[in-house]
Parts: sequence; structure tokens; C-alpha cells
Amino acid sequence: MPRPLRVCFIAYRGNMACGGQGIYLYFLARELARQGVEVDVIVGPPYPDPMPFAQEVQELPNQEHWARWFTRDYGGMIPDGSPRKALSPLHLYELGASRLGFLPEPFAFSLRAFKAISKRLHQGERWDLVHDVQCLGYGVLGLQAMGLPVVTTIHHPLTVDRRASFIRDETFRDAIGTMSFYPIGMQSFVARRTDRIFTSSEESAQTIAKDFRVRPERIQNVYNGLDTDLYCPDRTVARKPNQLLCVGRASDPNKGIRNLIRSLALMPRELELVLVDNNHPDNEVFKWAREAGVYERLRVTGRIETEALVHLYRQSALTIVPSRYEGFGLPAAEAMACETPVVACRAGALPEVMDLCQGGILVDRDSPEALAQGVKDLISNPEHRMKLGQAARKRVEAHLSWREIARVTREGYLDVLAERRGFPTSTITSES
Repeated sequence: MPRPLRVCFIAYRGNMACGGQGIYLYFLARELARQGVEVDVIVGPPYPDPMPFAQEVQELPNQEHWARWFTRDYGGMIPDGSPRKALSPLHLYELGASRLGFLPEPFAFSLRAFKAISKRLHQGERWDLVHDVQCLGYGVLGLQAMGLPVVTTIHHPLTVDRRASFIRDETFRDAIGTMSFYPIGMQSFVARRTDRIFTSSEESAQTIAKDFRVRPERIQNVYNGLDTDLYCPDRTVARKPNQLLCVGRASDPNKGIRNLIRSLALMPRELELVLVDNNHPDNEVFKWAREAGVYERLRVTGRIETEALVHLYRQSALTIVPSRYEGFGLPAAEAMACETPVVACRAGALPEVMDLCQGGILVDRDSPEALAQGVKDLISNPEHRMKLGQAARKRVEAHLSWREIARVTREGYLDVLAERRGFPTSTITSES
């Protein structure tokens, strides 16, 4: 009987609350373990929830200098109250880089992960492959130099975030800060040298190939996964026929929230919008709503737990995804998993997701009029909405469950290992 495949995940942030990389790490590792893969995890803070399915979880501490600098927690930048410890090379680098406006975490974590894995290899541990979750620090290349195959996941390249940041910038100084913050040079350099890149859509694959200059044949689209046991319909939850839902940050121009607010003014007055976003008074969405005359029809939830988000999906008549760009479009998939139909903009990977799940309609990007008309078309036909939602749920289960994503990812691992051994492999294609 062949021994199990053994994989080591490395991720510079591991908690699910810190973004998509934490969710991806947790659920993919869990499903791979269920499929017989032996999984180890080496991770930086914020650390993940307990991972009993992993063979071992090694937490690599850092002082989170950038976050502390951003929140002006200057005292917390001294490690354990010890100024001497702060003089270690990596601490000095992180402190200086944070002060100068750079994001130091990916590089610093990659060196710590390289050191940790080197030590464990010296002690006799062995892995078939290392899976880097969107770190792409130079230390990853050290792992390859030791003979370890390395794959990486890039949901979308940081060039997308940088372009969105330029849109937000109001001064030349802001633009200089944007230029220096994102470690694009390092990540593109490392991406071109890993054994394979996993991504979540054909749109992202094309953007990675173009912006990071990666050969397209080295990129594999495996989609994003969903916890379909959590994101599911509940017949005991009554739909609110006038409630529209959107999950997106007004502070991110790519999310298209300003256009959504403008479109709300063109919709029937009985329709109300629930926006899952920061509810701080300084959130510009409140100003936009006043300007559009829809302030009384807007509810901003603030940060909510996952269970509350699922409940909102289940009770809303429609979910709207007004994004100007998406590398995947997770809220659209989450909504359709809950049998809630979607009105989405024809932007980024959203046409792929909507075509895959077939649970809603697409409208023109950057058009409040088109968005409003799309909502009117669906909101006026409850029976059609119900049929769309039910059909989409089945397709989400078939194509986007973590079980399926883990299966395709594992096949990708085996292809990489075969390539390393000089054996022919299957052609990399999109899974559908």
C-alpha cells in the first residue's frame, strides 16, 4: 500500500477573520486530510482556529509591526518588552519597513518558514511538497533550493489591489505610498519560479500571466471553495421580499458600492439594502446615501459573524454584487449556495462564476441604470427567483464544494511530483 501524500502548508496570516487566505488554508487543509493527505501547517499571526485534522500546526510569531504602526501601538512594537530582542535582523527589518510604508510580512514570514522547515528537515522530517498560500516571499525559493517542490496559491495578483489603491489616492504622497506598500516585485519574481500556481478563475489566471509575467501553462484554475454545509438554504427562514443584500467594502473602489447606492435611488422605494460593511460614521457610504436620497433605505451591519451572514443570505430576496473587478466573487457563490439569486456586474471573474452556477443575471459594469433594471427584472418574479436559487444550489455543490476543490488540488500536486520525476503529466486545464 503506498504511503500517504505529505504536504506542508505555509501561510503568513492564518486566521479566517483576516481574509480569504485564512479561509482557504483552513478548509483546503481539512478536506485534503479527509481525503488521506497528511497535512502540516506553518503559519503566522493572526493564527488559525484549532486544526485537529493537521499532523502539526507550528505557529511562527512576529510582532505584527505593520498593524501596530498603523494603529499607533508603538509600545507593542518592542518584543515582549525587550529592546534587545528588537535588534534582531528580522525585527529591525520589519520595524523599518513598517515605518517607511512597506508591507514586511510576506518577506519576513518566508524567511522564518524557511528556517523552520530547514530545521525540521535536518531532524529527519520529510514532505512531498510545500504549498505556499499567497506569501511569495524570497524564502520560498530557499525551499526549492533544498529540493522541495513548491506550489503557490494566488487568488489575484497584488497589482489588482495596487490599481484600486491608486483610484482611492487623493494626493501625490498617497500615490507614492501605494507604489511602495505592495511587494509586487518580490511576489512576481517568486511566482515565476514556483512549480505551479493555483488560482480561482480564468480571469485571475490571465491577470497573473500578464502582470507577473508567468507562463500560462504553469497556472491552474481550481476555483474557490465553499463550505456547502454552512452556506446552505433553510426552509424555516422566511424570505423578505423587499430586502436586497450586498457584501462589500465601500472603501474598495473595485467593489462598486457607490454605483450600487446610485442604483438604489432608481429602484422601487419599498426596496431596502442591507450592506455588510464597516458601520463607522466615517464610512463614505452614508454620505453617498444622503446624496442619493436613500439614507433611510440603507442598513449597514458592521462586522458580523459568519452565521449571521448566512442568515442574511437566506432571508434576502436578492444578493447584489456590483463589483468593478473580482478575482472570483465569493459573495455571489455564497448567496447561490443559500438558494439566493444574484444580480452581478459583468466584470472580472463574475461572468465565469455566474455561468458556472447559473443562479442569476449579469448587467453592465459601472451602470446604475443597468443594475437597477436587473434588480427590477428579478424582484418582480418570485417564482423565477426560486427556480434560479434551487438550480444554483445544485451546481455550487457539484463544482465549488471544498471536497471538489481538494480533489482537483490533490491531482495538481501529483502532476507536479510527476513533472519533478520526469514522468508525463496531464494537461493543465480549467476544471468545470
